[in-house]
Amino acid sequence: MATAFSLTELAEQRVATPGVNKATIFFVLLTLLGIGAGLYAQVVGHHHAFANTREMSWGIMIAGYAYFAIISTGLCLLAVLSHIFGSNRLTPLANRMVFMSIVVIFGGFLIIGLELENPHRMLLYNMLSPNLTSNIWWMGTLYSMAVGFMFVEFYLILTKKYSLAVALGVCGALAEVAANTNLGAVFATLGARPFWYGSQLPIYFLASAVMTGAAAIILFTTWAAKMRGEELDQISRDGLQGAGKVMFTTLVLIVVATTWKFIAMFAGGVEEARMAALSLLQGPLSTNFWVFEVAVGMLFPIIILSFSRMKSVPALSAAALMILVGAFFQRYDLVVAGQIVPVYHGWDDLPNFFAYLPSPAEFLSTLGGFGVVGVGFILGERFFGKAFRPTAGHH
Repeated sequence: MATAFSLTELAEQRVATPGVNKATIFFVLLTLLGIGAGLYAQVVGHHHAFANTREMSWGIMIAGYAYFAIISTGLCLLAVLSHIFGSNRLTPLANRMVFMSIVVIFGGFLIIGLELENPHRMLLYNMLSPNLTSNIWWMGTLYSMAVGFMFVEFYLILTKKYSLAVALGVCGALAEVAANTNLGAVFATLGARPFWYGSQLPIYFLASAVMTGAAAIILFTTWAAKMRGEELDQISRDGLQGAGKVMFTTLVLIVVATTWKFIAMFAGGVEEARMAALSLLQGPLSTNFWVFEVAVGMLFPIIILSFSRMKSVPALSAAALMILVGAFFQRYDLVVAGQIVPVYHGWDDLPNFFAYLPSPAEFLSTLGGFGVVGVGFILGERFFGKAFRPTAGHH
């Protein structure tokens, strides 16, 4: 069927290099390895292949899904804001943000699909028997709607129907924001898990989305230039600086939110919440928290961005990578810390903390999500690369 745009005109021949082709093969293999691990779990049973237990029912795969879903929301939201207000520093990066928002959420969909023991039931009964009182139902439905909106929006961008693309972009962003806050509410409405319970998480997830979305577009833009073997032009540099300012501002908000979360738990929280906080501060999750969440994900990026004044592209890229690494551990620690303290803590000689270590199948399935993002990014730059250039049309 003929389309209103030509892939030949949009394709970037510079990306088709031996090195990029090898990277594509690597990410394809990573994706297949993840799918293979998930299928293995389907055959032998999730309870055999995964390290989840009745007490620790969520693990690294839920964290991985949340990680990609939150980044996707940030990319979509920043894209639509830059398109709506136009003529700002982020506008030249917006088309790539729309496309990568789609790619990243598919990385999350792969992980959650492999995590579910019967994913076909989700697809079937999501439509046949919707539960309108379930945050998980709303989250899945809204993310699916958002993907549909973004697919159409990206097609309209390619066909230069910008006014209609703006409308679809707004719908997609609203669906993403609603889905993102519902994802936070999945945790925040569980009264039996005091470490999660409260009104903070939906807003925290939204701030994290903007921060990680800005970090992701900085990395994707710089990597795209390296794949082409060219220097970033001034327009792209200005766009990265704008993204860096957004990233820095929301990073400060995340630091403040994290600090007050711990203060609230120790100032007036329940015992189980304090125990969960202690698992991060000085317990089994302390290395994750202090090294990766605090040092790599917060402290070092703030120092780098402050001293570089966001004028150095390598400094921006380094800070963005650190923030994304730290964000993954934030998602992982959040999921695990919320379950690590027994619900009936203090009864029947239960341990202070449950033990959880991701199984090889869980780890590989999560890596499969990264494989999807890697493949999608490279193929997007290969076949739609000219639509991502600062000189391309933007709405």
